[in-house]
Amino acid sequence: MKLPVPHALAPACVGLALIATACSTEEVGSSPEDNEPQPSAGAEPFEPVLAPQLLAEMGLDEKIGQLLVLTAQGTSAADNALMIETYRPGGIIYFDANLTDTEQIATMSAGVQEIAAEQGQGVPLFVGIDQEQGLVVRLPVGTRFPDAMAVGATRDPELAALRASTTAAELAALGVNLNYAPDADVNTDPNNPVIGIRSFGSDPDLVSEMAVTEATAYSENGVASAVKHFPGHGDTDVDSHSGLPVIDLPRDQWEAEHLPPFRAAVEADVDMIMTAHVLMPQLDGGDDPEPATLSPALIDGILRDELGYDGVVTTDALNMEGVRQRHDDGEIAVRVLEAGVDQLLMPPDPATAVAAIRTAVEEGRLTEERIDESVLRVLTLKEKRGVLEAAPVDPSAAGAVVDDPAHVEAAQRVADASATLVRNEGDLLPLAEGTAVSVQGVGSDALSTALTGAGLDVVTGGADVAVVGTNGARGSEEQRGLVESARAQGLPVVVVSQGGPYDLEAFPEVEGFLAVYSAVDVSVNAAARVIGGQVKPTGTLPVDIPGAGVEAGTGLTL
Repeated sequence: MKLPVPHALAPACVGLALIATACSTEEVGSSPEDNEPQPSAGAEPFEPVLAPQLLAEMGLDEKIGQLLVLTAQGTSAADNALMIETYRPGGIIYFDANLTDTEQIATMSAGVQEIAAEQGQGVPLFVGIDQEQGLVVRLPVGTRFPDAMAVGATRDPELAALRASTTAAELAALGVNLNYAPDADVNTDPNNPVIGIRSFGSDPDLVSEMAVTEATAYSENGVASAVKHFPGHGDTDVDSHSGLPVIDLPRDQWEAEHLPPFRAAVEADVDMIMTAHVLMPQLDGGDDPEPATLSPALIDGILRDELGYDGVVTTDALNMEGVRQRHDDGEIAVRVLEAGVDQLLMPPDPATAVAAIRTAVEEGRLTEERIDESVLRVLTLKEKRGVLEAAPVDPSAAGAVVDDPAHVEAAQRVADASATLVRNEGDLLPLAEGTAVSVQGVGSDALSTALTGAGLDVVTGGADVAVVGTNGARGSEEQRGLVESARAQGLPVVVVSQGGPYDLEAFPEVEGFLAVYSAVDVSVNAAARVIGGQVKPTGTLPVDIPGAGVEAGTGLTL
C-alpha cells in the first residue's frame, strides 16, 4: 500500500488555543478532513486503520528504517535525498546548521516529504526539532518564549498552553510535525548543569501539570510531542552529553520526587516519551545496571508494564557520551530495542545501526515481531497526528504565521506573569520615572534598552540605583564583584537573575532580587517593566533556593 503523493497544499493556518484571533479559512483544494482538529493527548484510544496496512506491506529493511530518526543534512531537500533513499527513515531532526529563514525551512520540509513519498511505501517523515523555547531553540525565526521555569513561576496552565500552542503553530507552518518537548524533569538539584531552567520547577505536581498541559497543546495544534527525559534527569550534577550521570535514589524517593510527571504523561496518553541517558542502579536492580535508555527493567519493566505506557518511546540522542561508554554503536542499537524503546534518535552511524539490527533479527536475538511492535507504534502515531495523509506545507504561507505579531504579545504575556520579586528591602521597587540607574552584568545592553523604554534614566555615573544582570552568579566571581562594588559605593542594588534563581545564594544581603528565569528579550523586558512600575510582579518561585533559605512559592507583590 504505497501512500499517494499529496497534491493539495496543507492549510496555511493552525488554530492557536488561547489567542484571540483564530484562522478558520480553508485553503483551496483542502478537504474537510484536512481542517479537522487533531485528537488531543488525552482523547479516547485511537484505533489505527492505515498503520497496520502499511506495516503488512513492509520488508524488514523498511521496518528498520522507521525506527531511525536521522540528523538532517545541509539546508535543502536535495542534501537529504541520498540519506532518505538509503535508509527510508522514520524521521529526521533539524538543527541550527540546517535552518536559515522561513521560506528555506518550509521549502526544505516540503521537499524531504516529497522525497520520502517516492520511497518504498511512501511513508511521510516525522520532521522533528528541539524547540523547547528559552535556552533550547533551533529556529532562527519565530517567537522566543521564556524557559520552562518561567512558565512554572506563573503557576498558570493556560500560559503553558499558550506557549506550546503558539510554538506549535509556527512549527506546523514550517513543516515541522514533531517537537522534542516539553521537559518533564523535576529540577531538585540546584547544581544541575543540563536541566535547570529547562524544568518547570522542583515541585512534582507543578511539573506534572505544566508538562501534560504543554504536551496536550502541541498535539491539539498539529505537532506531536515528546515528554522527556524518563525516568528523570533533574537530580544530577553531570551532563549526559559528556558523561554518564549516576542517580542513586531509592525507589520510594524517586517515586515521590521524579516519577509523578511521567505517570501523569502516561495517564494523559502523550504522543511520545524520551529516555534519559542516566544510570539509576536502585531502579534497574540488576547486577550490571545499564543507563535507562538501554535498561529493560526501566523501559519494559517500569514504563511499559508498571505504568502501562504503550505509546512511542524514543531515545535521547545516541551520539551523547552518556550512552556510549560501554558498548559500540551497533550493540547500542540492538540493546535499545531489547529494552523496549521504539525509535533511535540520531544514531551516530546509521549504517552500523541498521546492520546490527538486521543481524540481530537474522540470528534470533531480536524477532521480527518485536520490530513490528515498534514500527506499528510509530506508524500509528503518524496516522493519529495526521502525518500519513498530510500535504506538504506551502512555503509562501509560512511567513504569515511565523511573523504574527500576536505571537510576540503572547510571549510577553508569559514573561510578565513569570517575573518573581524575591527581595525588595525598604520598598526599593518600583523605581520612580526618571530615576538614574547604572546597568552592568549579564545582558546589560538589552537591560539598558529595556529600562530606558520603561522610563528610567540609564547613566554611566551619578546613579541612584545599580541594576546588575546575572546568570550563574554562584560560580562567577565577576558577577559577584559587580554587586559588591556597587554596594561598596553606597548604591542600592537590584539583581536581575536571568537564569536559575539560585543566584540569590551569592547575594544574601542584596536590596532587590528579581528572577525572570530566562535571557530572551521578553524576559528582559518583563524585568524592566517591573523595575519601572509598569508591571506588577505576580510570579512565585517554582524551586527552593536552599542556600538562601527561601522556599518555592515565595513571591512579593508591589
